[in-house]
Amino acid sequence: MNVKTSRTLRDIALFIGMSAIGIVFIAPLLFMFVSSFKNDNAIFADLNKLSAYLPSADWSMRNYTSVFEKSDLPSFLLNSTLIAALVVVGGIIVNSMLAFSIARMRWRGRNLVLALVVAMVIVPFEVIAIPLLSLVAKLPWPAIEHGQLVMHTGWFNSLHVQVIPFLANAFCVFLFYQFFRDIPPELDEAAKMDGAGPWTVYARIIMPNSGPVIATAAIVLFISAWNQYLWPIMVIQGEAFRPVQPGIQQFFGRTNSWGQIMAYASVITLPVLAVFLAFQRQFVASVAGTGIKG
Repeated sequence: MNVKTSRTLRDIALFIGMSAIGIVFIAPLLFMFVSSFKNDNAIFADLNKLSAYLPSADWSMRNYTSVFEKSDLPSFLLNSTLIAALVVVGGIIVNSMLAFSIARMRWRGRNLVLALVVAMVIVPFEVIAIPLLSLVAKLPWPAIEHGQLVMHTGWFNSLHVQVIPFLANAFCVFLFYQFFRDIPPELDEAAKMDGAGPWTVYARIIMPNSGPVIATAAIVLFISAWNQYLWPIMVIQGEAFRPVQPGIQQFFGRTNSWGQIMAYASVITLPVLAVFLAFQRQFVASVAGTGIKG
């Protein structure tokens, strides 16, 4: 067997393997989207058949109509969109600034800070959820009542309690650090010779050349904020500031139709897919650029 034939067989095997993995990931999503247009009888009738992944003859939008009639999904979507947008914008600024100080500046203790950041990557949120809850219960927050500034204690039932604790993300800090470290230091030196300070170097040199890692951080932060479930349940009691994920639990109590549940799940999944597809090319470039490979 010559080298060309061996390479061709290897490419074919790789294609088959990647296609199989793709099918494993796509099949549940396809089943969810297709089932959202079927009634419950059709869903269970097709459950063990290939037709479970194909539209039925009587498909309709009834499930989606019922979702908006039985839940406050538009309000939940607005809340989640605001939370995710604020977390993405604020998180990119906060995490990139810390990564810049570690990767491009020299100060005592930065290696210790980097070690702590790496250690925090493996700490699950559930470990810090209760201490964080105790903290936000005691923090003040200003509010204007009857034309006067009043300080309230506790951040419960608000948007900021779902945003501020999640601006700092250890994984995103590490992503930015890896990317910033590979940017040629000659750029910093040239800027400093022209009188630029650290803020100028960060804002006009480092960040404009960090498009791929910014896109990757945006995806990570958006998915993290959009999929928050445990924390909103702990800090949000009313519906005014409830996001989409806890909202699905409320919807479960109002219907036993799996078609409607699939429709709800489809609506809240589409934004995540749209964000990932929009930044897919930059995400791949960032993974290659930061050296995060298998």
